Amino acid sequence: MNYVLSSKRIAFLFICALILNACATSNFGGIGSGSDEQRARALAANGRHDDAAGAFIGAATDSVGTERDRLTLLAVEQWLFAGDGRRARNALRSVPTPAGGELLWLWNANAAALALWEGKPDEALAVLEPLSQQPLFGDHRSRVEALRADAWFQKGDPLRAVDLYIQRENWLNDTRSIEANRQRLWAGLMVANVQDLRDAASVTIDTTVRGWLTLAALANSTGQQGIGWGNGLVRWQDEYVDHPAIGVLSDLSLPQDSLLNYPRQIAILLPLSGNSEAAGNAVKNGFLGAYFAAVSGIDSEQQIRIYDVNAEGGVVGAYSEAILNGAEFVVGPLLRRNVAELASELLLPVPVLSLNYLDDNQTSPPGFFQFALSPEDEAASAAQRAVENDGVRAVALVPANDWGRRMVTSFATEFEGLGGELLEYRSYEPNSQDFSFEIENVMALSQSVQRYQRLRANIGGPLQFDPRRRQDVDLIFLAADAKAGRLIKSQLKFHYAGDLPVYSTSFIYAMDGRSDADLNGVQFADAPWVIAPPAWIADYPDVYGEYWPSEKRLTRLHAMGYDAYHLVGELFNSRDHRMNEIVGATGRLFLSADGRIHRRLAWAQFERGQPVALPDMSGFPGRLEEQVPEDSEEEPMYWPEDSRDNSTGGN
Repeated sequence: MNYVLSSKRIAFLFICALILNACATSNFGGIGSGSDEQRARALAANGRHDDAAGAFIGAATDSVGTERDRLTLLAVEQWLFAGDGRRARNALRSVPTPAGGELLWLWNANAAALALWEGKPDEALAVLEPLSQQPLFGDHRSRVEALRADAWFQKGDPLRAVDLYIQRENWLNDTRSIEANRQRLWAGLMVANVQDLRDAASVTIDTTVRGWLTLAALANSTGQQGIGWGNGLVRWQDEYVDHPAIGVLSDLSLPQDSLLNYPRQIAILLPLSGNSEAAGNAVKNGFLGAYFAAVSGIDSEQQIRIYDVNAEGGVVGAYSEAILNGAEFVVGPLLRRNVAELASELLLPVPVLSLNYLDDNQTSPPGFFQFALSPEDEAASAAQRAVENDGVRAVALVPANDWGRRMVTSFATEFEGLGGELLEYRSYEPNSQDFSFEIENVMALSQSVQRYQRLRANIGGPLQFDPRRRQDVDLIFLAADAKAGRLIKSQLKFHYAGDLPVYSTSFIYAMDGRSDADLNGVQFADAPWVIAPPAWIADYPDVYGEYWPSEKRLTRLHAMGYDAYHLVGELFNSRDHRMNEIVGATGRLFLSADGRIHRRLAWAQFERGQPVALPDMSGFPGRLEEQVPEDSEEEPMYWPEDSRDNSTGGN
């Protein structure tokens, strides 16, 4: 996937700004020389770095010579603290390289910091390494060493970076500064590559350095959640009793002892033959990938047994066999008819995490949890994001089938519950090539044409006429697959509605290798695995694509299998149907009172034919209403790519 800027790079730039932000404003030459400078320093001390930069520049305009350069360099420093690299770069270019002295030091330090902000660690080190050999004041030395460490983090050498941060404590003389140094070290470790961390830990003989590296590798490989993180952390604390990272851990969300339990044997019930074999294998591969990634953090022996629900005995037989073999938790089945069949059993002695939802009118037995990549959740997420973006009046275009009806129902329920109004919706035939009739009706263009025709008849001659769409619409909700979506988006523009924001679901992103340029501007909800994977699984989608290229379009099911593994640990220890929210591969996962797992989705927008991740809005305070579709065919409701002819996900 091509993004404008990689998630790791964005994260590091943020960390770089954070590190710089923690440094004191440089103090030398002309301190307190004017009220403007005093005001700028006060703003900087209060963390208002952008305002401080403006105040320093204001003071610089009233000065000349080296005094103007000094104040400009202090403004550059503050813009870097504020994360405004563009202004920092332009201001630094306006200052000629000083001849020497502390002014030259500040110029060089800013140049190095700017190079890091731009992701150019070699350029930064070319400036910083000579500086590190010079005698410097304590605060100057401290900043140089921090920047050097950041550069080595960017170069993928965490061992050298950790060494530098540990040495940096020699130039810090108070507890608060030392703790801040360790927090900055941890921030740098959090964007380091897991394999780089493990490789570095394997070669160092310094136990303090190795402790930092192994803890960071554990945190980055688990996302600081799940059984791998919990048990791994206990083992790390036993090995590194007095390690300085203990202070950092106190600020993290640490697992309770009860979360360290995990079933010793898990059974997976999937369709591994027949029409849904590909889907079953994709989920299996995702589950096993999560298992092997976490297994090093589990002390006790653990077994995974896999059963084909299409074998003799069916799903109930597979469940019974799994219990006889000692399973303590069951994951699956996948298809809705199998889920319904298993849930109809009066007694399920071992808890189940099904990979689809039951009908709304079917009661689940005790210990029966349900997890699905529900398109209803995606439609509800579209409603939430639309309201957050100040869109309160919407129209919708949905396919004329059961899936389309479910999508518009879910969107409308959530949208109107949050104060919006669905003005109108139109259903279209999924296999059509021309959607003019539906667009003209939902955008009230037909009324505009009728008014023109009446006026022309009354006047008795031709008139200049441009159809005018309705003006009371803020946005469009479009439920469509990629094929129909590309056509509809182009035709919206032709029908004078190309300026309206369009919201959709993951179904519109087919990952079929075709250009999505016709979808430019469309925003859609999808699994983070597809849009912007969390750092600890950032490489997984590409790895799965390499090993299972035939499953590329099923990658959301890889993510589902990955999350199912981590859900087992949470649900196995749940009390009163309570579960901590998980930052998962398919979304932020939370458990509702009826035993269903719901998702808060990631968002992307098509730009230049490619999806580009949009900012996370996980803090949005809206509610998520539960809309469960009526039963239909047996295909997975969350797997729309190959279900276009049935009512569970296709058009």
